[in-house]
Formats: sequence, structure tokens, C-alpha cells
Amino acid sequence: KKVAGTLRLDMAQFRELEAFAQFGSDLDKATQQQLNRGRRLVEVLKQPQYQPMTAEQEVAILFAGANGYLDEWPAESVGEYEKQMLEFMGSKHQDLLDEIKDTNDISDDLAEKLKKAFDEFKDIFQPAA
Repeated sequence: KKVAGTLRLDMAQFRELEAFAQFGSDLDKATQQQLNRGRRLVEVLKQPQYQPMTAEQEVAILFAGANGYLDEWPAESVGEYEKQMLEFMGSKHQDLLDEIKDTNDISDDLAEKLKKAFDEFKDIFQPAA
């Protein structure tokens, strides 16, 4: 709920900015960054047919997107990020996914652990140029 709550707000702001951006071409850096993050979040919400994710995987991906870990990845590469990140989390940090599943919550402590795991992933995997 914590992740989805911010996601709703982020998506609403993205849609509003996207509509506004259609009428003007001069966007400041912060606005452009928010639009780019919104596009990535839209991609995160897309799930390939017949490839369901567990709830804890969805929460991890949404957390990554909402906290800017997808910002360096092109929107069209978000699916590859998801695949690589979930493989990484499953092999190196399954305990964090299990904690999400068991508690149905992201405590401050778990959020910090997730951020460290995503930072570790970021050091290993880089977006395709």
C-alpha cells in the first residue's frame, strides 16, 4: 500500500504534466525528469501476457521505479531491467522478497535494505547504450 500510494500520486502528476507538455516545448530539467520517470512507471505497470509476477516481485519493481532506480534506463529497456533485477533479487536478496511477502509492508529498515540491494544491482548492471 505504501508503494502503490505514492505510485497513484506520481502517475496523476505525470498525466497532468504530459498533457501540459504537449502545449509547450520549453520544459525545465525537473519537469523533463518527472515526465521521463512517469514514462518508465507506465512501462513498469505493463506485464507480459502469461508471465505473472508474485506480489513481492511487483512491490520490489514498483519500489525501484518510484525511488528513481529506473531513471538511467531508457523507457523501452524497462522490461529488461525488470527481468535482470528480479533474477538478481532472487539469487542475491531472496530474503528481502520473503520479508515483503511475510510482512505485507515495507518498513523503514526494509526500505533501506532494498535501496542497498538496488544500489548493488546498479553497480553490476548498466543500461544498454
